[in-house]
Amino acid sequence: MKLQLIRNATLRLAYAGRVILIDPYFAPKHSLPSYAGRSNNPLVDLPMPVEAILQDVNLVIVSHLHSDHFDSVARARLPKDVPILCQPGDEETLRSAGFVDVTPLATALHWNGITITRRDGSHGLGAVLAEMGSVMGFSLMAAGEPHLYWLGDTVLYPPVLDTIRQTAPEVIVSHACGAYWGEDLIVIDAAQAIALCEAAPLATVVATHMDSLDHATVSRADLRAAAKAYGLGDHRLRIPADAEEIMFPAPR
Repeated sequence: MKLQLIRNATLRLAYAGRVILIDPYFAPKHSLPSYAGRSNNPLVDLPMPVEAILQDVNLVIVSHLHSDHFDSVARARLPKDVPILCQPGDEETLRSAGFVDVTPLATALHWNGITITRRDGSHGLGAVLAEMGSVMGFSLMAAGEPHLYWLGDTVLYPPVLDTIRQTAPEVIVSHACGAYWGEDLIVIDAAQAIALCEAAPLATVVATHMDSLDHATVSRADLRAAAKAYGLGDHRLRIPADAEEIMFPAPR
């Protein structure tokens, strides 16, 4: 498996002979409104042209329709016939945008030798969920590839820990920017990222969704410092830069 962080939550995965694009967010720097009153978003430009991001993509997964996970530029630039997986409830919005091959991921499906399983997430806890709405994570499994668990926009809460305990993923992708909506934490922060690593001592955790939005409270530098203070090695917690690629070998 080859994982490439594009920016924010957007990833390209080369997995089981296919290329999967996750949460396409293509907006130019400072072209969208602020979330926290600090700066227009995104804070940085894409690290490569949209054409390069879309090259050879076989499947797009859209975890939810917040503008930092699926924006108007992605809506315009994605081929209308590209297969899209989404959470149930978002399919009609995507179809109304002209996409013709949209499948809601209710539980699990098998696609070109890959098993894709929906996982629960909670975009905060308590009353803020009425504003945040539903989200999803997912797992990928295929012969000759590591088992990947992509958490999505969630805090660390019991269903995430249950999934780790029950499925023993080898690679976990976590959004770890500590984003807040008002007074509420809505995405894993540094302390929760470290707790996530401790809950999965045999997995490699890849931290993304940092240094790109103005309501985040945890930068890459912050997370590295927290991990170092806790004694976590680089093999346990990877913090890629935008456009960085990480290779993961086939499981033994």
